[in-house]
Order: sequence, then structure tokens, then C-alpha cells
Amino acid sequence: IFGGLVWILVASSKVPIPILQGWVMFVSVFCFVMTTTLLCLYICGAHGGSSSWVTLDVICQETAALFYLSAAVLEAYFTYVVGLSSSDPSIMTIYQENIAAVVFAFLATLMYVIHKVYSLLRWKSS
Repeated sequence: IFGGLVWILVASSKVPIPILQGWVMFVSVFCFVMTTTLLCLYICGAHGGSSSWVTLDVICQETAALFYLSAAVLEAYFTYVVGLSSSDPSIMTIYQENIAAVVFAFLATLMYVIHKVYSLLRWKSS
């Protein structure tokens, strides 16, 4: 959910620095699709109780946590830069949307890290 909100907020703002926000968009879309796909596969029972799926879950959650951490830091940097030059009222709207995107990006990072810890505990017990 948080990743989808990051995706929406970054997509709705203007993109003055496309390389930074392009990475944030890639991470949010990639992780959203990856997590949704894994959720659907688990709900359908495609894993069949195999321990290799636990390993796949750990790898996916670790990758998502690292990607989201990098995206959140880049988005925070971009927001800081935009905030320094915020004399125009239209820039303030972009600034506020990006603040919300930073908050949700860090929350998504936290959720992926928590999920990774639980996946590692499940992986260790299997």
C-alpha cells in the first residue's frame, strides 16, 4: 500500500530531476508488482510448502528493502533541494507531494525490513 502511494505521489508531481525520480518510480512500480505477484502465488498455493519459496521470499524482501532505502534517500534529497528553492507557490505543491512521498517511501522501507526479518526467522526454522 505504501509503495503504491509513493508511486502515485511521485507520478502526480512535476519531475524537474528525472533521473532521481525515475529511480523512485522504477523502485515503487517494480516492488509493487513483485510483492503483488508473490502474494497472489502464495494465496493460490503455488509454493506447495517448499523451502525454496521461503528463500525466494527472503531474497525478494531484501532486494525490495535495499531498493526502497535507496529510493527513499534519493527522494528525500530531491525534496530537500526543491525546498531550498521554494519561492514559487507552484513549487510548494510539488514540495508537499514529495514530502508525503518521502514519508511513505521510508514507511515502505520499514515494512519491507520487518517482513524480511520475519522471512529470515521463517527461513532459519525451515
